[in-house]
Amino acid sequence: MLNRMEMVRIFCTAAEAGSFREAATRLGISPQGVTRAIQALEAELGESLFHRNTRQVSITAFGQDYAKDARSALDHFDTLFRSHRTEPELSGRVGITAPHAIGRRFLIPFLQPLAAAHPDLQFDLRLEDQMTDAVEAHIDIGIRVGVIRDRRYVARALAPVPFYVVACPSLIGQQTPPESLDALAKLPLSVLIDRKNGRPWPWLFADGQTFAPRQPALICDDPDTELEATLAGMCFGQIPAYLAEPHLRSGKLVAVLADHAPAPWDLFIYRPQQGPVSKRVRLVYDHLKQAFSNPKLFPQGLGT
Repeated sequence: MLNRMEMVRIFCTAAEAGSFREAATRLGISPQGVTRAIQALEAELGESLFHRNTRQVSITAFGQDYAKDARSALDHFDTLFRSHRTEPELSGRVGITAPHAIGRRFLIPFLQPLAAAHPDLQFDLRLEDQMTDAVEAHIDIGIRVGVIRDRRYVARALAPVPFYVVACPSLIGQQTPPESLDALAKLPLSVLIDRKNGRPWPWLFADGQTFAPRQPALICDDPDTELEATLAGMCFGQIPAYLAEPHLRSGKLVAVLADHAPAPWDLFIYRPQQGPVSKRVRLVYDHLKQAFSNPKLFPQGLGT
């Protein structure tokens, strides 16, 4: 059972965040945990703190007044601890995992300003194309494309990741540009192998359709190698926007079958739920969240 101070702290976070889900993300707990804490505090006070419906919550007039007093009380309570200790420096290890292609291209440029501003931070990067066990690998922050179903993590979607079927202009000039999946099957194609299980990743298309090249021109287990082969004119490839978009804009690649494009996947940032979040991890988490959400820094498709 939560004590009164914990309930008040959760309420103040929900009042500032404007939603129970966002409050849960900030606190590193489940939305259900936020709901239970708010309900328990309302039972203690005998007043409603939020209006609720199926789509949103909004703070009541009583809740607004109570939030002012509660925040003041929490600030006073926190000063009892801050006055007797030195604020910790922004130093120490931050464990980060990301897919190889994203880590190679984006993590170092994104982290460089933090490294310059806080030279005592230590970035421990683990590049893996599959989900990394955050506890076993001592991961504080993860970047992932796709779906995160593990309830041990607090995950937040940052950017859409479209996929394009692309080839270089010289290869397209030698072929009739495909207008259907049947026509695509007759062309030289690439296949990307899942390093975890050794199986080929299927090509994805609209309405849940999938496609597996029967006699691919290239088989590899590295997205960067697949991209290089596509740029060299060896094959058509299905390439994510963060790899393909710069070459599409420069004309080195051309997209085909746009009407058959699948729905974009999501790029997520996540961290373990367990335990408090240190100041250094929060700094890096917020910095990466902002960087990956910025379409000027992280390509999110030709429409942005």
